[in-house]
Amino acid sequence: MTVKARSLSCPNCGGPVELRGFAHTLNVVCPQCLSVLDASTPEVQILQQAQAKQSVQPKIPLGSRGKLAGVDYQVIGFQVRGVQADEYFTWDEYLLFNVYKGFRYLTEYQGHWNFVRVLSALPEPSRSGGKLAMRLEGHNFVRFDAMNAKTAYVLGEFPWQVRVGDAALCEDYVAPPLMLSSEATEGEVAWSRAEYMTGAQVWQAFRLSGSAPYTQGVFANQPSPYQGKVASSWRTWLWLNVALMAIWLYFSISSVGHDVFQQSYTFSPLRTADAAFVTSPFQLTGRDSNVEVAIKTNLSNNWAYFSFALINEDTGQAFDFAREVSYYRDSDGDEGSPANSVMIPSVPSGKYYLRVEPEMDRGATPMSYQLIVRRDVPNHIFFWLAAALLLIPPIIKTIRAAGFESQRWRESDYGSALSKFSGGDD
Repeated sequence: MTVKARSLSCPNCGGPVELRGFAHTLNVVCPQCLSVLDASTPEVQILQQAQAKQSVQPKIPLGSRGKLAGVDYQVIGFQVRGVQADEYFTWDEYLLFNVYKGFRYLTEYQGHWNFVRVLSALPEPSRSGGKLAMRLEGHNFVRFDAMNAKTAYVLGEFPWQVRVGDAALCEDYVAPPLMLSSEATEGEVAWSRAEYMTGAQVWQAFRLSGSAPYTQGVFANQPSPYQGKVASSWRTWLWLNVALMAIWLYFSISSVGHDVFQQSYTFSPLRTADAAFVTSPFQLTGRDSNVEVAIKTNLSNNWAYFSFALINEDTGQAFDFAREVSYYRDSDGDEGSPANSVMIPSVPSGKYYLRVEPEMDRGATPMSYQLIVRRDVPNHIFFWLAAALLLIPPIIKTIRAAGFESQRWRESDYGSALSKFSGGDD
């Protein structure tokens, strides 16, 4: 059964004023002249004359009905509240009424909405990361900011005595998507719990035409779009590394690595005419895989340069490469190494030999060196590279999540800049 709203006449302008809150309504604002009226007695009196020269149009019209949290509510009141800091900031509050559930509130600031209910239980003081906090219903709400808010505009009806210019000390505590707020007036403190809503959800609930206003910035209790994704990304990274480790173990076991050639030589820089030579042939067997050529020298405070060619004796296919070996030692420590190596990927099987041409300074001490050729050597660099690349997605998500939280807390009393709500009474 639908209960009809009660009507009265404004004593200031004579216009009709509709009451939707029934016996709960103490104040009502005339929609024609914007006078604040006392509706608690049959003799309606003017409590405050016209509050503003220009009326404010609520985004949700008074009288609109919508379903929130499964309950039908009607918008019966609207007020604009503001804070004077470095700039003047305002937000909108809508008073909702259901005959059986009572009053609820919708607040909106820069496209961010919250569904609010007044609490009967008091939260318990707590701490979180060195910040003040409040604990309620299993949630730890961290103190976000405090502000002195004033009522700048009212429209509709209210279950309390409302006036333009009413002031309250407000404190907000957040546990996204929830927010806990207190409002302190003379001799009274009221606590409320809010839950973040998107404009699209509000528009759908009230079946409003058009689209909701776009959001600006990050709101105090706005849920992070990265919530849960950072931890999930790192878990995925961990499992991918486990899989990568398994692949690495498989290749390490299957790529046993074995010597196919090993020989020692000497080189004198004075004998440059016959410096280049070829080794005896050696066989590369099995599947196409890598070949490592390692050089071990007795260099000390000197250098040597080696030009190589790995040549297939049957086909003439050649793999050309070079390596420098340098090793110096002094009082500051060692620099370089007397050994070096090179890896040639995917060499077909066959009979091969090395063409070697070493070089040194002509005045250098003769060098002894050893050449070792290994087939199918495990190469871990690609696995390290893959592990490093796998780090990119979780690191990016972590940075973005941290940036979102930084933007959120920048607007708080803990932000690096002054909070926009940190001003006192004007």
